[in-house]
Amino acid sequence: MKLSGKVAIVTGGSRGIGKAIAKEFAVNGASVVISGREQKNLDESAKEIGAFAIQADIRKESEVQSLIEKTIEKFGRLDILVNNAGVFPKIKLLHEISDSEWRDVLDVNLNGPFYATKYSIPHLQKNGGAIINIASSAGIKAYENFNADAYSASKAALVLLTKCWALEYAKNKIRVNCICPGVVETDMTSEFLSTPATREMMNYAYPIGRFGTVDDVAKAALYFASEQDSPWATGAVLPLDGGESLK
Repeated sequence: MKLSGKVAIVTGGSRGIGKAIAKEFAVNGASVVISGREQKNLDESAKEIGAFAIQADIRKESEVQSLIEKTIEKFGRLDILVNNAGVFPKIKLLHEISDSEWRDVLDVNLNGPFYATKYSIPHLQKNGGAIINIASSAGIKAYENFNADAYSASKAALVLLTKCWALEYAKNKIRVNCICPGVVETDMTSEFLSTPATREMMNYAYPIGRFGTVDDVAKAALYFASEQDSPWATGAVLPLDGGESLK
């Protein structure tokens, strides 16, 4: 029960990595709020996890502000924020990406964490806490033939913002850390991993012999959320990719 008495928000918590993190936190004693755009998915996941669901479009500042306010109204405090909500675009060369496609990815993957962090900070400042950004190995390294430039740019920005926020709020005992997963099997990556050839190629790419699972990321998030496990960790960027980014 490493998070007993803590209140956590996990954006994009109704499926994939976010759902796994929310479940891990709840099992360890936290009161967990999950957010997302689809109310039905939120309600089903909240019931399964034992979490509290709040519908919010991470791209809209007013809805993110309301998410934080409703969390405080419900639980009276906030200790942990996981900036997990993200979107993966269609694979295209840079010159083929439309303006709207570029902006859509940055709205979710970069502006969303900005809004969530902005409105969480005043509450985290009261007792200290943890912010965990879910970025990507594509945010720390360029990959040949990956061709998801808006995604890579948004995740690289989140990596650097992790370090900026860690320095800005260390005096408030707010720890800010970042997890950079490689390819993890989720709804978001299902199309990318849809063919046996791609799956075989991905497994081969990772020195440890497989691509990731949502539980791999959830365990890392628990480490950064736990004051007893990572009290001196802030500004850390954790490549979680089976050694692939070492190549």
